[in-house]
Amino acid sequence: MSMPEGTNRTRLKGTVTSVKVGNTVVVTVQRRVKHPLYKKYIVRNKRYSVHDEQNRCKDGDIVEIVSTRPLSKTKRWAVTKVLKPADTSLARDAGQKETVS
Repeated sequence: MSMPEGTNRTRLKGTVTSVKVGNTVVVTVQRRVKHPLYKKYIVRNKRYSVHDEQNRCKDGDIVEIVSTRPLSKTKRWAVTKVLKPADTSLARDAGQKETVS
């Protein structure tokens, strides 16, 4: 889904955590906030249902999402681009058992 250049829409960067539904992915966005009392930075996570028109996202991809008009009951975001594809070599190596000879 391409956006015209003059649009002023909110853009976020997050990690794809689920691709189980057609044309929809779940993206987790992390942000760091300072605790109001203890002044220590803590991580807050939020999950967004995001429209993926071409079904190009996989688990672990880092993507940029942009706000859109409501597309369904829960979808208000769309994938604009895949910033970094998932590293499948690590997942493949973790699945193989090491043999000692």
